[in-house]
Amino acid sequence: MKRFVLSVVAAMVTAMSVSAENYEVASPNGKVKVTVETSQTTRWSVSYDGKMVLLPSEIGIKAKLGKKTLTLGKVGKVSKKTVRSRFQTPFYKKAAVQDEYGQMLLYTNQKWVIEVRAYDDGAAYRLVSSASQPLEVENETAEFCMSDDYTAFIPYVNDNRSGERYCYSFESYYDEQSLSEMYADSLAITPLALCLPGGMKAIVMDAGVENYPGMMLVKGDGNTLKAEFAPYPLEQEIGGYDRLNLIPTKRADYIARIDAKQALPWRAVVITEKDADILNCDMAQRLAPACRIADTSWIKPGKVAWDWWNNLNITGVDFASGMNTDTYLYYIDFAAKNQLEYIIIDEGWSGKESLMDDLNPDIDLPRLIAYGKQKGVGIILWSSWRNLIGSNPTGDMAVTDAVMKHYADMGIKGFKVDFFDRDDQQVIASAYKVAACAASHHLYLDYHGLKPFGIQRAYPNIFNFEGVKGLENSKWEPRVGDGPLHDQPRYDVTAPYLRMLAGPMDYTPGAMSNALKDSFFGNNDHPMSQGTRVHQMAMYTVFEAPLQMLADSPTKYMQNQECTDFIAQIPTTFDETIAIDGQLGEYIVIARRKGTVWYVAAMTNWTPRELTLSLDFLNSGIHKADIFADGTNAHKEATDYRHIRKDVSSTDRIQLHLSSGGGWTAIFR
Repeated sequence: MKRFVLSVVAAMVTAMSVSAENYEVASPNGKVKVTVETSQTTRWSVSYDGKMVLLPSEIGIKAKLGKKTLTLGKVGKVSKKTVRSRFQTPFYKKAAVQDEYGQMLLYTNQKWVIEVRAYDDGAAYRLVSSASQPLEVENETAEFCMSDDYTAFIPYVNDNRSGERYCYSFESYYDEQSLSEMYADSLAITPLALCLPGGMKAIVMDAGVENYPGMMLVKGDGNTLKAEFAPYPLEQEIGGYDRLNLIPTKRADYIARIDAKQALPWRAVVITEKDADILNCDMAQRLAPACRIADTSWIKPGKVAWDWWNNLNITGVDFASGMNTDTYLYYIDFAAKNQLEYIIIDEGWSGKESLMDDLNPDIDLPRLIAYGKQKGVGIILWSSWRNLIGSNPTGDMAVTDAVMKHYADMGIKGFKVDFFDRDDQQVIASAYKVAACAASHHLYLDYHGLKPFGIQRAYPNIFNFEGVKGLENSKWEPRVGDGPLHDQPRYDVTAPYLRMLAGPMDYTPGAMSNALKDSFFGNNDHPMSQGTRVHQMAMYTVFEAPLQMLADSPTKYMQNQECTDFIAQIPTTFDETIAIDGQLGEYIVIARRKGTVWYVAAMTNWTPRELTLSLDFLNSGIHKADIFADGTNAHKEATDYRHIRKDVSSTDRIQLHLSSGGGWTAIFR
């Protein structure tokens, strides 16, 4: 993807005195100001429209250069400029991203550069090594100090693999509590939101992570969040769920070994006046490394029929459904009939310890690949991360390359790579290596047990990331009292503001069995969703995923064909996004355009809502509207919906009724 630099203005480089203590840079519109203080420790602070968002918060590093210890040091030369640029994003929620910011570079006397950016919607900094040799980073200090005991949406780390502190799937519900109530012994993942006065939000996140661990957060002194990083793994063993993980058993006393002149990840704070603006924020994309695939014409996003969630439950056929050739021939027929680009063959096609040996004899892959090609349907295979890399994350990629070449030559389109469940330096580096190897063989990837961290722009053949409490959790959700333990509809209108801010999420929507609180129960073999049918249908527009799943069974979709016909039409990447309305944890209204067609959706939590949708985003003239809305009785029967077709114009306003746990979705042509 080619980068277009429109202009760079107001550039100046000045040699400032080392005794200078405060340095400031402002965003292009002047609202966001970042100040770096260097009197004793180095600290940064951020204000928005004259109001303090981030109080002075420490920035620091401790690294080894041979026997010498390097800290951040004192600032000498400083340079500033305003950048106005734009880059193309064909596999994203919009076709291009504006990248405009005030930049400040502070050069220290201990071989570090502090790079600071002030955007109109937030601020970020990163440390860049100017050393000509590799460094061993013992620790990095990153603080986020708030002026008050704000309420926060906190995704805590839990369900650790084999009890290892930093081994986790990155799937968390959000605890809504004040900073003072944070659990002092618990890690939190990012993005993490803070509720500021007047409806503003500050969201802490990292971005552009490469050859370095991801940032987690812990409770600091007062109203402070502090970064914590997984130490480098020295020894590991096979373990975790069903022995699918590589579990570190010994970690080093350092967090990373970095290359000469390497840039560390960004530490960022997104700032919004109203919650809907979060839904269209491009901070993660702006701070990610640029695309490294010269020719991306082979990358084809699309929708995929998924087997695992629905337990391969198909009926009305003359064969036994399961992990066998006949079942997947049927899935290919279903995908072709509904113009879905792919199917996934999930866990069970290969052996437990290899992707090349001990394959399932009931699955004839060559036959399925040939049949899929005939029908225009590609096949994606499931794999554990450790099997794909040969249980050697620091290896030379020989196993990975052999596996990928073998299956690419057969005609497989990609791999769903599962159970990373870590983001220490070793795993981050491996994720990049796997992506590069896959790209060399024109293979797509779907990363599970990992949240996006910028690699998706560098390697857009990575379509999805899990790291989300998606639909799979309904299979084992317990009941407590008169309803499910977790409030899934509230999560459904929280994750798009926070988890999705980091990048696409493999939520795997599309349940055709839907239930309200009083009738929902977890069932592994016959799962259902919390909320209404149209709540699920709206997810196809709201949730970003270049490879979007249809999680239910072909039988269920054929029994509900008009719903299937609708969701099959919704693209998985877009040319334009408009965040119309919404409130974190409450509801969402969003519009996305592909070509000349608009796709609009709304979702709510368990609270019913009456909303008004202005169609002023449409061009002039008459448009055909295809609408699915919660039915009159959706408050009693979650599958109830209304299907409406009518003519509309840009001057019209539509009244939306969202039932409890409900949704609304439409296509305007």
